[in-house]
Amino acid sequence: MQTLRNIISRYMRTVTLLLVIAILALILYFQIVHERTRAYETATETFRQIEQLLEQNQEELAETREAYRQTCLHNAEAIAYIIEDNPFVLDSVEELKKIASLMEVDEIHIFDTTGRIYAGTHPEYYDFTFDSGEQMMFFKPMLTDKSLRLVQEITPNTAEAKMMQYSALWSKSGEFIVQVGMEPVNVLKVTEKNELSYIFSLLRVNPDANYYAVNKETGEIVGSTDLSCVGKNLSETGLSLDALTTHEKGFHANVNGERSHCVFKEAGENYIGRILACKDLYQRIPSNTAALAVCLITIAMILSYVVTRYMNQYVVEGIQNINGKLHSIAQGNLDEIVDIQSSVEFSELSSYINRMKQSLLDNNQKMSYVLSKTNMYIGVYEYNRHMRRVRFTQHIPRILALEPAEAEKLSSDYTSFQSFISRLRSNPVADETNVFALKDQYVKLEELDKDNEIFGVIIDVTEDIRKRRKIEAERDYDTLTGLYNRRGLEIRLSTLFGEPESLGHSAVVMIDADNLKTINDTHGHDAGDAYLREIAALFRDFGPKSCVSARLGGDEFILFLYRYGSEQELSDALAVLTDLQNHSFATLNGQVQVPLRFSFGYCLTGQSVDYEALMKEADEKMYENKKERKKL
Repeated sequence: MQTLRNIISRYMRTVTLLLVIAILALILYFQIVHERTRAYETATETFRQIEQLLEQNQEELAETREAYRQTCLHNAEAIAYIIEDNPFVLDSVEELKKIASLMEVDEIHIFDTTGRIYAGTHPEYYDFTFDSGEQMMFFKPMLTDKSLRLVQEITPNTAEAKMMQYSALWSKSGEFIVQVGMEPVNVLKVTEKNELSYIFSLLRVNPDANYYAVNKETGEIVGSTDLSCVGKNLSETGLSLDALTTHEKGFHANVNGERSHCVFKEAGENYIGRILACKDLYQRIPSNTAALAVCLITIAMILSYVVTRYMNQYVVEGIQNINGKLHSIAQGNLDEIVDIQSSVEFSELSSYINRMKQSLLDNNQKMSYVLSKTNMYIGVYEYNRHMRRVRFTQHIPRILALEPAEAEKLSSDYTSFQSFISRLRSNPVADETNVFALKDQYVKLEELDKDNEIFGVIIDVTEDIRKRRKIEAERDYDTLTGLYNRRGLEIRLSTLFGEPESLGHSAVVMIDADNLKTINDTHGHDAGDAYLREIAALFRDFGPKSCVSARLGGDEFILFLYRYGSEQELSDALAVLTDLQNHSFATLNGQVQVPLRFSFGYCLTGQSVDYEALMKEADEKMYENKKERKKL
């Protein structure tokens, strides 16, 4: 057992350690939450910037496209005016190319009223019509409506699939259609600025983070700061579309084989997301936690040292002083005075101990006085294992039949007294609680053992036991056979069946003595009584286990066999009855030997606790046995 000083020191170390661990765990949790929140806010702010850039680029793209459309129409209108003033240029490709260069257009095509190209800067396109391709068919409605001025969206041209923007209108004379083609360089540049990959290239918020744009329908990565992932399906990176939609505040996942923190948001036809490796997200936490741990451990050690020192000085030393006094009292020095004044609490404790000691002395005197006034022999003793002597009242030597020298020896050494009590306990009286046989006496012994303090009471119950046994014998036992009578059997079975779990394998056996009337008629009633006593002797302690034997009246007997370990063991015991049934003899009047015959029937109790029903069943089987024996 450890000293209080060691317990307090260990307790303080344990408490401070647990407190430090708890604080570190709490701070670690809040740091993780903070980093996740910061990552989510950073991602949200980045997404907002991306949406702003997209919105601005869309406005710029719309303005550029409209300006380009107007430029295309104006150029077509100017070229038509030049051609009408100088119709000879239609015969010269070089002249048309000069006009194209002057007007800063890439292609000029002249259509006749049937929709066929018959002149232009590119002779290879001659004889193309509005039916020559999907791109050409856009202008076919102009053949039926000369008021149309059409500008086509940027689209691949029919011959080379080169990105072009075409515009067309009728000349004022209505004799031909002028189509102008321009490479939309500025529009494409503005369109490129609107692509997510271009926007991602501008993001430099955190170079460790990667940004992704994922198509909502197909799961294809349409843009990313990690160019190796562009064009892949999202599942190839370890993510799924479901995860993107169910975790609004972010989630953890293995992305490209690395544990990462992911935040995604819906943006138009795509999901845009920010993915940051956990080692980068939480990179500051280990160093912060380590520094904090050093500070907390230092504070805890100082606090533990101060508190422990204080407890040792003002508590432990005071308790040690009191223990010294109590040890002296426990050794029998009841004159010892406890007087510890180091604190109010110890002063009160000293007062209470002194009062308790005085009360103990007073109680011993009162008890001795009270016991001396009773008519019963009652003895009281007490001792503890920290003192050698045993204190007992004056009736103890008389009850235990001790000589003065033996009484002095037992009172001077509690180990000798314990040995004496143990020997006394080795002779318990059957069917009695805490009653033991001592020579020609019966004594009742009860002890209370609490925290090694032994308090015992010994009472001489010899006269009570003898009187009660005489009454019980007259009431519960059959005077002829010495077995239980019907009343005694009822009491005994009620007790046993009250705890059916302790019965084990058991059986009820009903027995009926055969030929009793014949013996009475032939040899007299004294011989009949002797015949019944012989049968009773067979059943008094029948079998290797526990047995209750009773005479119900006349020639009827009953056995209750119980506490057998197995059904087979019980069956073996019952088989002995068959042997006795055919091979037993009774001696009558000291001379005549007659066969001792009886019929019996039995039933196993099983789970039943209704012994009356069991007796009835066994009785029916006994009569069956009697009928069979009469046939023999």
